[in-house]
Amino acid sequence: MSIYLLTNLAYIVAAVLFIFGLKMLTSPATARKGNLISAIGMLLAVVVTLLSRDIIDYKWIAAGIIAGSIIGAFSARLVAMTQMPQMVALLNGFGGITSLLVGWATYHVMAAFDLFTATTIFLAVLIGGVTFSGSLVAWGKLATYISGRPVLFRGQTFLNGTLFIGTLVAVALLLMNPSAGYPLFIGIIILSLLLGIMIVIPIGGADMPVVISLLNSYSGIAGCAAGLAIQNNILIVAGALVGASGIMSCARQ
Repeated sequence: MSIYLLTNLAYIVAAVLFIFGLKMLTSPATARKGNLISAIGMLLAVVVTLLSRDIIDYKWIAAGIIAGSIIGAFSARLVAMTQMPQMVALLNGFGGITSLLVGWATYHVMAAFDLFTATTIFLAVLIGGVTFSGSLVAWGKLATYISGRPVLFRGQTFLNGTLFIGTLVAVALLLMNPSAGYPLFIGIIILSLLLGIMIVIPIGGADMPVVISLLNSYSGIAGCAAGLAIQNNILIVAGALVGASGIMSCARQ
């Protein structure tokens, strides 16, 4: 059996574990076990990806894994259950910034782009940036580092619309000419981060659980876009599942 078939078989197993674990999260009695099963599925996907991508140097990858594992272990032990909403908001933000960085790295290393790849890169950057900054604001409001009251001012809707349209215009310009240069690309990143802040600050602290569900969906969609950009099947599937479940959770609330 070829390496290609073995890799895809491992991805299928990882996706099944992730879906099965996600299903178990619907019940408090099975949530912890479901979380563990989903984590095992994602670990399998990560290991297979690292072994099948002809990576030359694992130093930075190993450093990231070790640092992330230490932070995750301490967070799981020290964060109280009453602080879980803000913890989830923070983790959503990390997911968003990860997709942004994957899109940025893909833009940096690819010499030529087709329209589809360029579109997925910019979607990963745009949605990932909105998710990251918006999640940080949600975390700050829930943790009382930021006032939980809605922040409203005259012309806010116009400003938000201008930021959104400006971001779309910048994306369109780069789609027409992906090699236009870094200044425009950095501008898209900055605009997406500002847009995430402006979307969340008008919302009061009492509505943050709904906002977090929506941002969770955004993080999944950004991950799916990043998966399409780098052609990673498991990231596409996992991102789509998280995006869909986040939208359903938001709709129910």
